[in-house]
Amino acid sequence: MTAHDGEDGGRAALTIPVGSLHDVVVGRGVLDRVAGMLPPGVARVMVVHPQGLETYARTVADLLAATGLTVHLAAVEEAEAAKDVHVAARLWAVLGELAFTRTDAVVAVGGGTVTDLAGFVAATWLRGVSVVHVPTTLLAMVDAAVGGKTGINTAEGKNLVGAFHTPAGVVCDLDVLRTLPHADVVAGLAEVLKCGFIADPRILELVEADPGAATRWDAPVLAELVERAVRVKAEVVAADLRESFLREILNYGHTLGHAVEQLEGYRRRHGEAVAIGMVFAAELGHATGTVDDALLARHRSVLAAVGLPTTYAPGRFDDLLAVMARDKKSRGATLRFVVLDGLANPVRLEGPDDRVLRGAYAALTG
Repeated sequence: MTAHDGEDGGRAALTIPVGSLHDVVVGRGVLDRVAGMLPPGVARVMVVHPQGLETYARTVADLLAATGLTVHLAAVEEAEAAKDVHVAARLWAVLGELAFTRTDAVVAVGGGTVTDLAGFVAATWLRGVSVVHVPTTLLAMVDAAVGGKTGINTAEGKNLVGAFHTPAGVVCDLDVLRTLPHADVVAGLAEVLKCGFIADPRILELVEADPGAATRWDAPVLAELVERAVRVKAEVVAADLRESFLREILNYGHTLGHAVEQLEGYRRRHGEAVAIGMVFAAELGHATGTVDDALLARHRSVLAAVGLPTTYAPGRFDDLLAVMARDKKSRGATLRFVVLDGLANPVRLEGPDDRVLRGAYAALTG
């Protein structure tokens, strides 16, 4: 169930429950909801934010302080550089210096790298303190901030060190997207479209009807796309918090996508890499007979319509394969992929033949 609970910027703010785990508020002008997400008894809060978002983070901090909380700001590096054990250790040191206890909390203000990092720090400080996420990118709103996955990167791969740590709440204020670079809005749509392919085809229809509007921060359709994508993830996470299987469907396009990111030193946006990964997954499904010509073509057309990549460079498959072998979804020497058995019907593909993998990659590069 979801609930509209007030008018914000002409569209009702929406509260989406993630089962009984936590709520996600989606709306405009909803930053005043952050304090209410914190558990009773919290006295001190550390607001973690990237260096480029200090003004926005201070707005959140001031709203928290106005409720009587003691607030400390902690700036971290931008983008994937934040998801590093040295950055996490620096935040642990701050928490120690401030003598944070189990009744204190962390608030993450930033994109997916910050929510991943701050969530991990909260999960590991005193074996777990409360965290509230305030995602500031489209990608973080529909993916990273929702559901309790936290993590940092290592030289061997992305998110290989992490924990499941359910946030106390998530506040998605769509007004912050006003200053988000257009390329980042486009990249965030990859995770939205993923939800359309695996669970909610209406998402695909909305984007196909007006791709340009889907990339505008103030378009009503973008608000609906965010709500629908959050709802998909909320329903999956509520049913499978620790990724026993169902939650793996949210990794559609991510096995190759994460490998692309690592191979390129995280210089490519996550959403762009996931878009490439979804085309590869569609080619795998096509090769194994579960994705027909029309669904395969739809992947390329809808991704391209909003400006996402649908091809990749040839000659890099062996390097990508080596990275995919270390993916969290692999079991022993067996690669596992999420593919579609028809629209909105994701299934697991285990140990595909090497010729199938290389054929799918050849089609991706073609």
